[in-house]
Amino acid sequence: MRLDHPNILAGVLAVQAVATVFFVADAARDTVREGLSAYIFFESLIALALLLGLAVGGAALRRALAEIRSSRRALRLASGAVAEVLDGEFRRWKLTAAEADVALFALKGLDLGEIAALRNTAAGTVRAQLSSVYAKAGVSGRAQFAALFVEDILAEMWVNGGAEGGAAPKLAAAPAID
Repeated sequence: MRLDHPNILAGVLAVQAVATVFFVADAARDTVREGLSAYIFFESLIALALLLGLAVGGAALRRALAEIRSSRRALRLASGAVAEVLDGEFRRWKLTAAEADVALFALKGLDLGEIAALRNTAAGTVRAQLSSVYAKAGVSGRAQFAALFVEDILAEMWVNGGAEGGAAPKLAAAPAID
């Protein structure tokens, strides 16, 4: 678990709030009893530091929660974009419903036996459906089939400027081979 996880931040904030209440109450009680002394002044500074830390911690927690919400939203949007790309290609290739199901399972990395079990069909039927999908997609196998979607998604990110702020993503140059 990361140290900036919201639950950890909230726990630290709660402990800090208890310490703050204790130090503020103690400093106030001591001031009423004994008046202002160097010790009470120092104790009051600690209480103020705790209050400041509480405010900073609260802001950090709010920022972390906002970041989590934003990341989840971006992930949902990205998932929807992938589904749209898949659906668009499947329609363009005129895949049957069964072929589209088999194609999706293949993209998820399932093998023939797993796909057959999920679809309640024979492995030979799945093999034939995948061959048909590959032919309609114009590829020779699963690796090329998956690569089509990676290319489409990267192209979509390039055209739309990626998930953040409209600037085209920077692609790292391939290292030179000596």
